[in-house]
Amino acid sequence: MARVAIVTGGTRGIGRAICEALAADGFTVVANYAGNEEKARAFTEETGIPAYRWDVGDHQAVMDGIARVEAEVGPIEVLVNNAGITRDGTLLKMSFEDWNEVMRINLGGCFNMAKAVFPGMKSRGWGRIVSIGSINGQAGQYGQVNYAAAKSGIHGFTKALAQEGARFGITVNAIAPGYIDTEMVAAVPEAVLEKIVAKIPVGRLGQASEIARGVAFLSSEQGGFVTGSTLSINGGQHMY
Repeated sequence: MARVAIVTGGTRGIGRAICEALAADGFTVVANYAGNEEKARAFTEETGIPAYRWDVGDHQAVMDGIARVEAEVGPIEVLVNNAGITRDGTLLKMSFEDWNEVMRINLGGCFNMAKAVFPGMKSRGWGRIVSIGSINGQAGQYGQVNYAAAKSGIHGFTKALAQEGARFGITVNAIAPGYIDTEMVAAVPEAVLEKIVAKIPVGRLGQASEIARGVAFLSSEQGGFVTGSTLSINGGQHMY
């Protein structure tokens, strides 16, 4: 029986590419989304992958949502924490609400989802948790103290949880994408985007499929000796 994988924020952009890559590798895939019903319906129609709606930052909604997925689809053995938002602004202009919402969803969502699936993974002796961090969580970014803090937190969360999961056959890793050709990056003004690309040694934006292949490896049997790691996929823009 195929292992069940769930991808948060899975109906668009990088999340959709991850869903498609995992499905191609033989997983039974489920996507989670926050609110765009039209995009979610189109995603399911085009891919055949079911999409379930809940807010990953709402702890009880996550617990209820995971219980429903496991009852309807099967036990979740792969979790990909991809859901995230931006509320950019300098510290002087950033509201507490903008700070809190990014932390609640981007970092709190990882805790909520892992909390919901970890016990089952432990009892079965196998699991994969992959969280999507960011180059900006590694290097920082002007005007993104909330986003950079949340993504940096994901990297620390990964290292700590990996130590808890290792003896139970659960690996926990992160991927830190650089600038990827998605809707979010497409919204950046062209002049700004040109400056960003100029700083990427390979000379281009990344593709969502390149992030997805990294997730697919870390989710596989072959990735079982990799845990507590952050894989940087950024075209050489940030090396450390």
